[in-house]
Amino acid sequence: MKTVTKIEPQQPVLKPRKRVAAYARVSMETERLQHSLSAQISYYNDKIQKNPDWLFVGVYVDDGISGTGTAKREDFNRMIADADAGKIDIILTKSISRFARNTVDLLETVRHLREIGVEVWFERENIHSLSGDGELMLSILASFAQEESRSLSDNCKWGIRKRMEQGIPNGHFRVYGYRWEGDELVPVPEEAAIVKRIFQNFLDGKSRLETEREFSAEGITTREGCRWVDSNIKSVLTNVTYTGNLLLQKEFVADPLTKKRKKNHGELPQYYVPDTHEAIIDKATFDWVQSEIARRKELGPLANKALNTCFLTGRIKCGYCGLSYMHSQRQNRAKRTLMPEVVETWSCGTRKKKGGHCAGREIPHRIILQEICTALGLEEIDEQAFDEQIDHITVTGTKELTFHFRDGHETVQHWVNTSKKDCWTQEARDAASAYRRSHQALGKKGASCFTSKIKCGCCGNNFQKQTRHDRDYDVGIWTCATRKNDAAACRMSTIREDVLKERVCEALEIESFTPEAFQDKVDHITITGNGTMSISLKDGTSRDTDFSTKRKMPSASEETRQKRSAAMKARVTPERRKQMSEHMKQLRKERGKNWRKT
Repeated sequence: MKTVTKIEPQQPVLKPRKRVAAYARVSMETERLQHSLSAQISYYNDKIQKNPDWLFVGVYVDDGISGTGTAKREDFNRMIADADAGKIDIILTKSISRFARNTVDLLETVRHLREIGVEVWFERENIHSLSGDGELMLSILASFAQEESRSLSDNCKWGIRKRMEQGIPNGHFRVYGYRWEGDELVPVPEEAAIVKRIFQNFLDGKSRLETEREFSAEGITTREGCRWVDSNIKSVLTNVTYTGNLLLQKEFVADPLTKKRKKNHGELPQYYVPDTHEAIIDKATFDWVQSEIARRKELGPLANKALNTCFLTGRIKCGYCGLSYMHSQRQNRAKRTLMPEVVETWSCGTRKKKGGHCAGREIPHRIILQEICTALGLEEIDEQAFDEQIDHITVTGTKELTFHFRDGHETVQHWVNTSKKDCWTQEARDAASAYRRSHQALGKKGASCFTSKIKCGCCGNNFQKQTRHDRDYDVGIWTCATRKNDAAACRMSTIREDVLKERVCEALEIESFTPEAFQDKVDHITITGNGTMSISLKDGTSRDTDFSTKRKMPSASEETRQKRSAAMKARVTPERRKQMSEHMKQLRKERGKNWRKT
């Protein structure tokens, strides 16, 4: 008989489709480039959707954004995020310059995508990033793209400078006090009044800090609604635009990749264009303000009368960073008698800045005065003698001061901080001890408002808190410290904390206990024995009361008694009675006549 083999139908194995996206970018918002961008989008839409092996993900577009960086390209960053999320397998782009014009950004991005298995196709250069020579070609061609961007930037700068030579500004820049009407700057009356006031305050001798405080108090803000600060006021005072003239190329872009702007301090030529618009401040006033700014800068902080200065301001220099030391005053944190209420010190200006660090040591003001007297051979400080003889003081070591005299010679002195030794007299010790006795350390672990306030009437020692763990809760028990260490030395009764709070409420006639009320009104509590205590108040009076040291069990109801009796009868069965009888007979037999005593 012939053998027949049945052939089962085979299901075709479908090759998984690649998820493909495209990226398009133009760097300028012009009609021609907009047409180019639309053409790129249409091209990639058709190309991806016509390929049966590809699954269309989308086209990511950045319009009018430079390719020298990635921070401002929102769609580019969104595309990378989608690739990280596993939504993209292949990215199509027209050329390397469309993807990135920064060699470092390009290589870092392509390498990152290659690590997660995403391939980038550069169509013009015919490069696939996952191929063997892909990265080498990318490095070479990306360098060309970057240099092309730099060349374009240089060409743009050349055109801008040529226009500046003709007195044409680079675009419509923003300046407080003016607005643009066409190509002309026109004053804004409300803002122009603020500009005039800033200049008038400076003419009246006020510092920028005083003007800042005035505007803050009156609620005067900038155009954006922000608070006027020192840097804003300085920009107004030094801006020649308010005189009706323009100074072009005050800033420039040093690197076309980072696009960071720098102030032009002579690196590039500047162009002064007179009488271009209506002035808010006359030129003579502006020039006088500039000379006054230079004079105050030379004089330093002494020129700012809004600051709290003294004869040492700007005269103590840090030997580590070169900045001046700053004078500071703070309240004494010890809050004890016989100690200075205000602590005066000098510290390096770098340490005053946010995040600033310097090895320059803080020096007490008192030490500075002592060392000046030693250097000048005086018994007490003489400010005039200091100004005439000493140019400045340099903090050159941990505890070392170098005095620079005006005649050219220098002296080095070492100082020792004896603040604690000088202040910690016997009288101060006694005052501190009394303070500690009357103020418990609530910040310490386990301390409460009763700490050091409960006294033993037998031995005079303080009561200490213990915690007794009951079935349902923890209850505080206050016990004499002597009894806690030696039970035979003191027999004074203990007291529960909840009972203690109840008696304090009764004595103070308050509904609920609070630590604040206890501290304000109660001086101390004395446990006098036999369940009595005396609460001494701060007004000189005292309240005597008693407290129970025994725990009272609640009386059982008749129903409870009957239940207990029935339970006992049910438990003692005849078999149980017989067993107990046999057990007692055995005990008597073993122990004889004295079986009860043993």
